[in-house]
Amino acid sequence: MIVSIRVLPDVLISQIAAGEVVERPAAALKEILENSLDAGATDIQVELEQGGVKRIRVSDNGAGIPRDELALALTRHATSKIESLADLEQVASLGFRGEALASIAAIARVHLTSCIAESEHAWVVQVEGGRLDAPAPAARAVGTTIDIQDLFFNTPARRKFLKTEGTEYAHCAETVRRLALANPETAFTLTHNGRVQLRLNAESPVTRVRQVMGEAFERNTIAVDAAAGLLRVSGWVIRPSAATGSRDNQHVFVNGRYVRDKLIVHALKEAYRDVLHHQLNPAYCLFISLPPDGVDVNVHPAKTEIRFRDSRGVHQFLFHAVERLLSTPVEAGMTDAALSSGLNASSLSAYGVPQQTLMPLQVNEALAFYAPLSGAPLAQSGAVGTSSSTLVDVATGDAPPLGYAMAQLHGVYVLAQNAQGLVLVDMHAAHERVVYEKLKTALDARAVPAQALLIPVALTVDACDLAEIAPHLDKLSEIGFELTITSPTSVAVRSVPWLLKNADPVELTRAVLHEVAEFGVVRLLAERRNELLATLACHGAVRANRHLTIPEMNALLREMEATDRAGQCNHGRPTWFQISIKELDAMFMRGR
Repeated sequence: MIVSIRVLPDVLISQIAAGEVVERPAAALKEILENSLDAGATDIQVELEQGGVKRIRVSDNGAGIPRDELALALTRHATSKIESLADLEQVASLGFRGEALASIAAIARVHLTSCIAESEHAWVVQVEGGRLDAPAPAARAVGTTIDIQDLFFNTPARRKFLKTEGTEYAHCAETVRRLALANPETAFTLTHNGRVQLRLNAESPVTRVRQVMGEAFERNTIAVDAAAGLLRVSGWVIRPSAATGSRDNQHVFVNGRYVRDKLIVHALKEAYRDVLHHQLNPAYCLFISLPPDGVDVNVHPAKTEIRFRDSRGVHQFLFHAVERLLSTPVEAGMTDAALSSGLNASSLSAYGVPQQTLMPLQVNEALAFYAPLSGAPLAQSGAVGTSSSTLVDVATGDAPPLGYAMAQLHGVYVLAQNAQGLVLVDMHAAHERVVYEKLKTALDARAVPAQALLIPVALTVDACDLAEIAPHLDKLSEIGFELTITSPTSVAVRSVPWLLKNADPVELTRAVLHEVAEFGVVRLLAERRNELLATLACHGAVRANRHLTIPEMNALLREMEATDRAGQCNHGRPTWFQISIKELDAMFMRGR
C-alpha cells in the first residue's frame, strides 16, 4: 500500500508543537511570564481559574507590542529576540523560539491586548483554535494583557491527561514563585478563583528569598558567592543539619533562567555527600552566571534543559564552591551574635583546656546523694564545677565557639556553656567526624601512622576474601593495616592505623575485609576511599556510655572547632545543637 506524503495544515503543525511547549497550564503560564519579563515588566498580575485550565490571564506594565506586530506575535517562529544563528548561540533573553504564543493560540481561545508608549490607545486581537481576527481598538495602559481561556478545548485527548484543579494550580503557583525568585525587582500578584494567593512587592534578593522560600530556609542557610573568571555562582544553600527528605526547595537559575540540569544536581549532591544523611536532600537557591555563549539553551522547546560548553569545568567549580562552604569549621555555624564577638579559626588555638576547680559548694554531699540513683561511682559522675575565670570568659563573649564543658548526660551527650547559652554535643558523632577528617588528611599526605599490636591478633576469614586481598597487602599497609596471611583461611593483624588504636582490632579488620569483599581493594582505595575511612572512623570513635572527664570533653570541643564539617558526623547526622538563653527563658516562661 502506497501512502502519499502531504504537507500538514498550519493549525495541525501548531497543535503538534503545542504538545512539546504546552504540557499543562503551568507551561503556558511560564512562557507568558517570560515574555513579560523580557519586555521589561516591573509589575505582573496573574489571574487563574480552575487551576489555569479554565483561564490564565496575565497583565504586565512592560514595553507592549505595536498594533502591526500583534498578529506576528501569534505566528509560529516570529520573534523579536533573535535574528541569526549568531544570536541563537548567545541568547540573553528568556524567550527566543517564537513558538509559545502560536502553540497556545492553536489549543485555546486567546485575547491579546497591548499598548505601547507612543500609541493613543491599546489594540486587541482574538484567536480561537488558530483562527486570527483583525486588530481592534481597546483600552489599557502601556503594557500587555494576554487572556487564555479553555486550554485544550479543541484537543480533548490532551485535556484528559491533566490532573486535578488543585494539582494544576500548585504547578502554576510554583512557576510564579520560581520566576519571582530570579526577578526580585519585579512585583508579582497571583489570584486563583478570585482570591489573592500571593502578593510580592519589588524587594531585595534576600527579602524575596524569605518571602518565597520561608523564614526557616533563610534562617538555616549559608550564603554562596564564588567566581572563577567569568563563571560565578551566588545564592544560598541549606545547612546540612536543616536538610529534609523533600526535594521541593531546590532552585537553580542559569543566567536568570530556571533549569533542571543533571550535571548541576550531581555537583551539589557530591558537595553534600560527606555531610548529609543519605535519606535527606539539601535545599538551595543558586544563581549561576556565565557568558551566553558558554551555555546552549536551545536543547528542548520547554527551555528548562541546557547544555554547558565546558560541563566538567562548571561541575567542578560548583562542587568546590559549595563543598568549601560546608567544610568550614564550627564557628561558621554559630549565630550572628557569636560571629560579631570576633570568633575566627585563627583564634581557636588560643583556647586550651581551661583550668577548672570545684565550686565552693557542697558538691561531694550532692554527689553522694545522686550516685546511688544513677548507679555510677563518684569518680565517673563527671559533675565538676567551673572556675570563676571560665564564667567570666563566657559572660564577656570570650569563650570559644562551643564553650566549656560542664557535664556529661547518660554517657552520650556533652553539655557545654558558651556565650549564646547551652551547647549539646553527641560525643560519638562528633569524635567520629574528627577521626574521619584526620584519616583523610593523613591519607592525602600518604602518612597514615600505624600502631603495632603487642600481640598479633589471629582472624579467620573467608577463602575468597583472602584471595582478593592477598595481592594488595602493600595497599592496605598504606592505610595503616599490616596483615600477614597465616593459612588459606586466616590472617594475623600486626598493626592498625594509629588514630584507631583504641578500637577493637578484630572488628576493625573485619569491617575492612567486608568492604574489600564487596568492592575490591583498588576500587575501595580510589573511588570509595571516603566510605572506607568513614567506616573506620566509626569504629575508632569514642563509644556511647563511655564516661569522659571534663578535660577530655573540652579537648573534644576544641578538636571540633578546628575540624572541617564538624557540624555533622560521617553519616550526615548532626553532632551538636545550640540552645540560646532566649530559648531557655521561653521554656521556663521567664519574663512573662
